Amino acid sequence: MAMWNPWRGCHRYSEGCKFCYIHKGDAKRGVDTNEIVKTDNFYAPIARKKNGEYKMKPGLVYLGFSTDFLLPDADGWRPECWDMIRQRQDCTFLFLTKRIERFLDCVPGDWGDGWDNVVVGCTVENQRRAEERLEIFSKLPIRHKNIICQPMISAIDLEAYLDGVELVIAGGESDRFARPLDYAWVLSLREQCVRKGVPFEFRQCGTHFLKDGREYTLQKKDLCDQARKANINYKP
Repeated sequence: MAMWNPWRGCHRYSEGCKFCYIHKGDAKRGVDTNEIVKTDNFYAPIARKKNGEYKMKPGLVYLGFSTDFLLPDADGWRPECWDMIRQRQDCTFLFLTKRIERFLDCVPGDWGDGWDNVVVGCTVENQRRAEERLEIFSKLPIRHKNIICQPMISAIDLEAYLDGVELVIAGGESDRFARPLDYAWVLSLREQCVRKGVPFEFRQCGTHFLKDGREYTLQKKDLCDQARKANINYKP
């Protein structure tokens, strides 16, 4: 898989952004995350080797994981990104967004009912944001839809929005002061997916993890490993 960040920087947008790893990492380096700038890798998908081959190999491309692809600050740059995505039909571009209400204002004129090489993940962190964003997301012309409940900071009932969704991901928050992740919330989300026949993945525990009435404090390096050990991923 490849990573493509055509620009960097973002603005905190909702409750799930409180302990954003991008903001924390930038703070350690003395970088202002609120300054949105194009990166040197802006044209990475169409960069070529001397022999004419693309440097970026075919396959899955994580797009904009150091920002939000629908960020208003990047409206002037995004059309060129769509041109490159259109050109690279041998790649599947996956991006996540908390700004799903901007989607129709950000897609190209030939989007139609969606592009086969684009996967959109709508991020929700609690019930309020799930209802707010998924009500919009469920009606959008997107061929490949994922729902990302990470960081999950409350129980979430999204069963009413699972039609047409290809994957649901759950994960906790990583920070010394992180809000706890209750394992019961994760299991409930999994049960919703099982009832609707939608794949489910538990990606990471939270730093503060509640299970069977006990709270555990986990090291960052163990969060994903402990989630895997739970062995609750579901694939119909």
